[in-house]
Amino acid sequence: MIGDSLKQLVVLVADLDAENAVQGILSRCEALGIHRLSSADVDIHRHVQRDSGCCAEAHQFLRPFAQTHRFALVVFDRHGSGRGDCSAEDIEAEVEHRLSTAGWVDRCAVVVPDPELETWVWSDSPNVDAELGWAGQQPSLRQWLVSQRAIQAEHEKPVDPKTAMFMALRQQRKPLSPRLFRRLAERVSLQRCQDRAFLKLRNSLVHWFAEGH
Repeated sequence: MIGDSLKQLVVLVADLDAENAVQGILSRCEALGIHRLSSADVDIHRHVQRDSGCCAEAHQFLRPFAQTHRFALVVFDRHGSGRGDCSAEDIEAEVEHRLSTAGWVDRCAVVVPDPELETWVWSDSPNVDAELGWAGQQPSLRQWLVSQRAIQAEHEKPVDPKTAMFMALRQQRKPLSPRLFRRLAERVSLQRCQDRAFLKLRNSLVHWFAEGH
């Protein structure tokens, strides 16, 4: 039986970038419309085998936590998962099924950004330009990426979001840091990102932790 004494959430991520992104999102309880989650409520772990380890072994890794935590969240990229032949949705369903057999029935969500976490960076928020070192620049970050053929003018996001982010940072001589993902998650409007995987993450948190639950 799931009791009130259990911790609220255990999270398994592929790397430090994803850990920082999740920490940033969880820090914005009011914007999410959920009750406050303290650091004591949440445990975040990184899998030593990164995306492929999360994909193949999340159920084994998280099995012991089914008795100590109310909910489980797994976040890893489709690119690097070892399942590039499958859609992100199919990978999520497969890993969720295995988690259910490991004690997490109706208490877990698997979120697979496609192709990778960096796709969440590319919203139309001015905070993206600022964090990548492009605030007030001419040409704008988007114009520059179009000129570099990193993004098509009619598209919202780059085809290769990770490479585009590296290019933007390198052009401004700004180092890449995992903290960048946390700062973006803390500052960019949660309503602006319409990525499917991000929406699943947000909706899962609301379903589990909405005010009044």
